[in-house]
Amino acid sequence: MNYSKKTVYDADVKGKKVLVRCDFNVPQDKKTGEITSDKRIVAAIPTLKYLLEQGAAVIACSHLGKPAATFSSYVKKQVEKGKNAEDITEEEWKKSLKKLTLAPVAKRLSELLGTEVIFAADTVGEDAKAKASALKPGEIMLLENLRFDARETKNGEDFAKALADMADVYVSDAFGTVHRAHASTAGVAAFLPAYAGLLVEKEISIMGKALDDPKRPFVAVLGGAKVSDKINVINNLLEKADTVIIGGGMAYTFKKAQGYTIGKSLLEEDKLDYAKEMLAKAEAKGVNFLLPDDNFCASEFSADAEPVLVEGDIPDDLMGMDIGPKTVEKFAAAVKGAGTIVWNGPMGVFEFDRFANGTKAMAQALADSGAVTIVGGGDSAAAVEKLGFADRITHISTGGGASLEFLEGKELPGVACLLDK
Repeated sequence: MNYSKKTVYDADVKGKKVLVRCDFNVPQDKKTGEITSDKRIVAAIPTLKYLLEQGAAVIACSHLGKPAATFSSYVKKQVEKGKNAEDITEEEWKKSLKKLTLAPVAKRLSELLGTEVIFAADTVGEDAKAKASALKPGEIMLLENLRFDARETKNGEDFAKALADMADVYVSDAFGTVHRAHASTAGVAAFLPAYAGLLVEKEISIMGKALDDPKRPFVAVLGGAKVSDKINVINNLLEKADTVIIGGGMAYTFKKAQGYTIGKSLLEEDKLDYAKEMLAKAEAKGVNFLLPDDNFCASEFSADAEPVLVEGDIPDDLMGMDIGPKTVEKFAAAVKGAGTIVWNGPMGVFEFDRFANGTKAMAQALADSGAVTIVGGGDSAAAVEKLGFADRITHISTGGGASLEFLEGKELPGVACLLDK
């Protein structure tokens, strides 16, 4: 895939209306609806400010949560939760939508930009069209939640065209959604010249370079619970990396494939042949493939469980919860002296303090390495931030699913649709 895309710096936006796809899918307090972290809103500011300073009229758009876009889909969701279909009302459905309005985002965005953000009560309805039409250069508006319209996730051509009809230029700045072929992430590019925003440009240039032309040695560190989540990632990285390190729950399927007993540890029985295949591929390609030698185990999956250090075979009554000190030493040594390190997935159950040491040690090793360090979104990004190493990492991706598909070598629809340089 071509990662060299035209950016907002290449676009002539003066006096034009610019539709900007942002990622304002922010966490909120379930009771009050208050935004609990504005990090994603803050991340969009450089692109929005640049466009406003260049004299563009900006129409920002985003999704928030997973609203049921139709009453029938709401009923279906509620029935799956055990409710009776006849007890569910349209009033209830409308209330569920109100909880996912982007109005609080518009308020926070206004504060961060220091200018009023006009809020549209719909996405492509009368209010949005009227406000977009009246929008002047240097002004910004935000459309209501894109996913209130079922055509958004279906990449409906009519919905994409309705969005595009309000603007002259399209800018993609929501890296967290570029792996999805939705109307606002890919569909609109069929109707408007499409450019990368500064956030997307940073993601694809840093991660693209890491995969296509890494400073060597190139070390990939993969963790998390399941092998199945990372099948294509492991396969792709074995073509590119000098060393692949596997930790977390997924390591036990590989240990079992090597002939070790793993007790009650996480096991994907149906992935044993795949694990053997990857071990053989690593050997054939001369890739250094590292797995844990010792583990902190527990008799139950609990934050209060007593850690038991086990080397080699894990007894039947125990489950692996984190990598042990010998493994930490081995993994840290492999990372030392690396040119590029990509890390996706924690080394253990880092949410439990007693089993967070392996993940913490890995974050420390990356921070101390002097390498170009890239942390994929999701749990590993959360771990690095929680443990206080974020400012010592070269790049923390803003997209969990998108960064994973990037590492798989997949074409990302929301990037492929942008103009090539």
